[in-house]
Amino acid sequence: MQQHSRPQTDAPPTAGEQLVHDLLAHVPAFRAAYESHVFRQGGVLPHVFFWDVVQGTVRSFLAEETEPDWRRTLDFLEEQIRRGDTAVDEVIVTSFLGDLPSPHEPGHAIVGQLGPIMSARYDRIRPRA
Repeated sequence: MQQHSRPQTDAPPTAGEQLVHDLLAHVPAFRAAYESHVFRQGGVLPHVFFWDVVQGTVRSFLAEETEPDWRRTLDFLEEQIRRGDTAVDEVIVTSFLGDLPSPHEPGHAIVGQLGPIMSARYDRIRPRA
């Protein structure tokens, strides 16, 4: 029988995994999306999970859903990016800021609500005309 390698459960979480767990503690409304993600992926893939975070945050911003609260999410991510952890920054910049709606898409105005550090990073990866 072929064995598949699985992540060790006693291994400390990566910075990206810790970011996801900290986000769930701060914005518990992402729990259902997280559980679905872990079921589908067989574990935590921070960059993949953040697609769900973007979608939930934008829906909340557009008032389509009250939870997860987009303000709490943006505040949390701003606080995390302020720490200067390169691995955390990579997840936030690549898989959150990079996936926010484009100017022609609904919800793009959320870009104007980003904190100062995330706003500067957003401008670097997606310059505003």
